[in-house]
Amino acid sequence: MNLLSATEGKEYIIQRIETDDEELDAFLFSLGCYSGEPITVISRKKGTCVVSIKDGRYSIDNQLAAAIKI
Repeated sequence: MNLLSATEGKEYIIQRIETDDEELDAFLFSLGCYSGEPITVISRKKGTCVVSIKDGRYSIDNQLAAAIKI
């Protein structure tokens, strides 16, 4: 399951990140988005998801949300 199918407001644990781009992996890691960390989908807007990771809120596009497996 990925973030696109997550229920808004429910906390999930990140299982893995599936990307082929090392820079994208490094960027997500810098946000605190890596295996074992809790993540919550706050809301969905056209083409984006607003997520809460650690103490921050971030807007990520749907392609990136699909790469985050929960």
